[in-house]
Amino acid sequence: MTNPSARDAVLQALGTVRDPDRGTDIVRSNAVRELRVEDGKVRFLLALPKTSTPEAAACRAEAERAAMGVASIASVEVKLVNAPPEQAGMPGKRPIPGARHVIAVSSGKGGVGKSTVCVNLACAVQALGYRTGVLDGDIYGPNVPLMLGVRGRPEGSSERLFPFVSHGIQVMSMGMLVPEDQPMIWRGPMLNKAVQQFMFQVDWHDLDFLFVDMPPGTGDVQLTLTQNTDITGAVVVTTPQEVAVQDVRKAIRMFEKIEVPILGIVENMAWFQPPGSNERYEIFGSGGGARIEAEFGTPLIGQIPIGIPVREGGDSGMPITLSDPSGPIATAFLETARAMLARIPTAAATR
Repeated sequence: MTNPSARDAVLQALGTVRDPDRGTDIVRSNAVRELRVEDGKVRFLLALPKTSTPEAAACRAEAERAAMGVASIASVEVKLVNAPPEQAGMPGKRPIPGARHVIAVSSGKGGVGKSTVCVNLACAVQALGYRTGVLDGDIYGPNVPLMLGVRGRPEGSSERLFPFVSHGIQVMSMGMLVPEDQPMIWRGPMLNKAVQQFMFQVDWHDLDFLFVDMPPGTGDVQLTLTQNTDITGAVVVTTPQEVAVQDVRKAIRMFEKIEVPILGIVENMAWFQPPGSNERYEIFGSGGGARIEAEFGTPLIGQIPIGIPVREGGDSGMPITLSDPSGPIATAFLETARAMLARIPTAAATR
C-alpha cells in the first residue's frame, strides 16, 4: 500500500529536478507518472518528449538521486517513456497566469467552514508579507464576495476579466457575475467553460499565492479545477466530528489520485472558549484532525476555535484575521499559515 507521507516527501524531492524540455520541474510538467511508494521502494515513469538524448538520461539520473535522498527510501526504479502529454491523453497542467503558487482549499462536505478558512488563510499569508488572491471556485455557493466585502460586477470582456481588490487581496467569484438571489443551474460544458475562464482568463497581477475556494465534495467542478491547473498543494478542512472526517477521507484520496500534494489538514471549529474564560467546550467533539493525520500521514497544520467574531467578520466583509489580528482566533490562523508555508519548499523564494 502506498504510504502517503513518504509519497509526499518523494514528490517534494522530485520537485527539485528540472524538466529538460519544458522549462519547469518534472512534477509541475506532469512528467512523473504512476508514482508508487511501497515499503521503501519508489517506482515511477518519467515521461519526456525526447528520451534518447543525454539531457533525458541526466534528468533520469538526477530524479533517481533526488528520490533516494528521502530518508525512508531504500531503492528507486525510474523508467523513461516517450509520452508527450498531449499524446498520452494526459494534458500537462497549466499554471494560472499571474500566480506563482496556487493553493486549493477543499473539504469533503459542506458546513465545515471551508470558505471562512480559505479567506482567513489568504489574509494571514498576506499579513506575513506575501501578495495574495482568492478565486471563489464554489460555483453553486459563492460566499467569498460577502466575506471580503466585495460588491459590483468585474470589468473586462469575454476574453479577460479584472479581479476586484479588497483589503489588498485580489478577488474573483461567480457571485460577482450573477445576481445574489439567482440560482446557478448550469451543467456540463457551460459549467466547465466558466471554470476554465476563472482559472485562465482572469488578469491576476503578480500574486505570490492564489487561494482557490473549492466546492465541497469530489465532483466534476473539483476535477476540472484540479486536473487542468498547476496546483502547488491542497489544504483540506474538517471539523472534529466523525461525520466530517469520513468525507475528508474522500477528498484526500481524490487529491492522491490526481497527484496534488496535500499541504495539511485544518481542523475548524475545534473548540469554543467563552470570552473571559479559560474553559474550552468541544462542541463538535475532538480528535478528527488527529485521526486523519494518523491514518494518512498528512500533518494537522492548524486547529481553529469557533467564535462569534468569526461569524460577524464573515457577514460584515471584515475577516477575523483583519478585524482582530492579535486575538486568539487570528493567531490560530497565522500559526496555520506559517505551518502551511513551511510545507512549500519554494515559498521563501516568492518574497
